[in-house]
Amino acid sequence: MKGTRLVSRIVGDIMTSACIFWVIAAVVFGIIEGATVALVTIWFALGAVAAAVAAQLGFSPVAQVGTFVIVSALLLCVTRPVLKKIAVKDPQKTNADRFIGEIGIVTEPIDGINSSGQVKVGGSVWSAVSESGCAIEKGEKVEVIRISGVRLVVRQA
Repeated sequence: MKGTRLVSRIVGDIMTSACIFWVIAAVVFGIIEGATVALVTIWFALGAVAAAVAAQLGFSPVAQVGTFVIVSALLLCVTRPVLKKIAVKDPQKTNADRFIGEIGIVTEPIDGINSSGQVKVGGSVWSAVSESGCAIEKGEKVEVIRISGVRLVVRQA
């Protein structure tokens, strides 16, 4: 009778130790997730919680590891695509971005060699350079292609 109690106590201690191990693993994964905020380890933290439950229910160490792997993989496969759709937003355009695609008038000749010239677009005057590097005369209409630093990159419209 004493031998059975001793074995039962040893098995109980091992299960408790395994449960503590998985809880510590979950906490560590949670801390890493909190530090990175990149949805990298949250699935492993939840998998470790599932493995801790398996350990508490008396599952073998192999079954605990299997529970950890399966739950982590399932959560990763199921929730990551959904969370990426929610988390990824279109970049907000700045005020300057609204000029891209707009037509403007050259107010000072654009010189491809000296990188000088100005364009008036939407009531604002900007320094401008030609996309092709060619000169563009004053009064010509140009289309804004992109913004490079504080200059508009334009081409003849």
